[in-house]
Amino acid sequence: MLSPVGPHKFSASVSLAMLVSVEIVYATADRQELIQLQVEHGTTVVAAIALSSIASMFPDDSLQRCPVGIWGRLVEKTQVLQDGDRIELYRNLRKDPREARRERADSD
Repeated sequence: MLSPVGPHKFSASVSLAMLVSVEIVYATADRQELIQLQVEHGTTVVAAIALSSIASMFPDDSLQRCPVGIWGRLVEKTQVLQDGDRIELYRNLRKDPREARRERADSD
């Protein structure tokens, strides 16, 4: 962060405890949760998920094995988070959406 020190001079000051804002999102057919967190700069996806305690809200689901994404794009759980990231935990589909549409169309 730059702070003014004179008419045309700036001094760099860095906060040791820089925080970034992130969201953790998970949904089932019946319920959805969105958790907002402030985490330290350098926090990974997996660390933020653990800090959110979202797994305790869905004890029947195995969230540790779920694929994850940020804003709809699959990412590794070791990815470092940026301010404004939205971590999405993806559950396995019970049925291929294309197959389900075909079955609905056939039944009409």
